[in-house]
Amino acid sequence: MLRQVTPGRFDAYEALLHALADGQVWMLLWNGQSGSPDAQYGNMEVEGYGYAPCVTSAQELAASGWNRACEVVSGRDIARALYPDRWGIWLNPHAPGGGVGVPWLDLRRVVAGLDRMPAGPLRMSEPALEIPQFYALLAQNAHRTPAVRSLRRAWVQPALGAPYLAIGLDLYDTGRQAVEAVRAMMQQSVAAVPEGLPVSTVAMSDEYDPVAMWLRANSRPFYDREAHGAPAPTAGYGYPPAHGRQQGSAPQAY
Repeated sequence: MLRQVTPGRFDAYEALLHALADGQVWMLLWNGQSGSPDAQYGNMEVEGYGYAPCVTSAQELAASGWNRACEVVSGRDIARALYPDRWGIWLNPHAPGGGVGVPWLDLRRVVAGLDRMPAGPLRMSEPALEIPQFYALLAQNAHRTPAVRSLRRAWVQPALGAPYLAIGLDLYDTGRQAVEAVRAMMQQSVAAVPEGLPVSTVAMSDEYDPVAMWLRANSRPFYDREAHGAPAPTAGYGYPPAHGRQQGSAPQAY
């Protein structure tokens, strides 16, 4: 599969990610032995991004000429270990052409589920859709849902699959009751979406989500509770005070 990955072949790259998720890699250790406290992966930088080099088989390890220790680990486990620190992996850097890099955003997809998250690179822009009824209904329902601080929007075009409208949810509280209230808000609002238009949600608090990162940097809320003059929820609403806001799982996509 590595040999099939070439610029523009997003289908081949996606197949490689599935193979990585279900397979294993030989991580090259710069220091220490596998399982030892001083074990340290190698590292390399490509265009300003960090990667840990690895090989895809014992045969490739022999071909690489690596003479230090290595660690055999599943693709999901290494993805789970590296992506939070924004490290990717580089597969077979010794191979003709230099191998293939898998950036941390795709390692995050491997952990969360490749079919649950859009395939990158993502092209994002302000939506050009004329759907004022949906936005008005969503803003109205958000105003009635105390957990919602603000809403943003983006048009997302994945490398593979259909484009969709993403709604960024900025919440005061991400506890279970708040998430269920927001889920109900979205279900009530999507009735105004034209048939065939996919709509997804993203938590603005997710520091790793590329859509949330784009929204924070490039968009303004189309609904903002505090700009509308409504008071922020207080303990009287059943939410903790600001210094005790809960951190939890974000609402899932619809």
